[in-house]
Amino acid sequence: MAYADQEMSGNRVVAIIIVALVHVALGYALITGLAYDVVNKVVERVTTVDIEEPPPPEEELPPPPEEIPETAPPPPVAPPPPINIAPAPPPIRTQPTIPPPAPPVLRVPPPAPVGPPPPPPPPRVQPKGATPRGNPGGWITDADYRTNWINREYAGTVSFSVSVGANGRVESCSVTGGSAPQELKDATCSLIQRRARFNAATDGEGEATTGSYSNSVRWQIPE
Repeated sequence: MAYADQEMSGNRVVAIIIVALVHVALGYALITGLAYDVVNKVVERVTTVDIEEPPPPEEELPPPPEEIPETAPPPPVAPPPPINIAPAPPPIRTQPTIPPPAPPVLRVPPPAPVGPPPPPPPPRVQPKGATPRGNPGGWITDADYRTNWINREYAGTVSFSVSVGANGRVESCSVTGGSAPQELKDATCSLIQRRARFNAATDGEGEATTGSYSNSVRWQIPE
């Protein structure tokens, strides 16, 4: 309806403008002395114009509303239960218990024995000292005399003591006395350490052990 009314109003305005122009032209013609017939023809042609109004357009009915299918409402969703996250309590540090120190133990010495100490138990085997192997006279002979000792008439006795190992060999020798010159004393220990051999000493268990041996030698100028 609004569109049809607007179109009809427009046609009327055009017709009114044309009529106004015609009247202006007529007035102008009358003033200027134009022919009366011309004016009548124009007025007659203009006034006899039929203005046909177009029929109003048919109103279009609006389309029916779309049917919305009924859907079941969604089931209610229960909210999740609240989670209470509590921070873990800090670890409790306990001081280690230190046991009290143990009381000192008083040690009472045993009573001193009354009287002399008991004798040691007797040995299972009688200990033995070192003994020479063979004849000790063969350790030093006349062949050991040097020419200069004979010329100087060196002679005399030499006392010595030797330490014998568990293997029966002389480990050390020392001069303990004698009347012979020092050169003969030194030669005595040197010859005995090289030549003397012994049966090793034994202890109370019969095992070989170190021992000692003492003797003397007479140096005499050979004839």
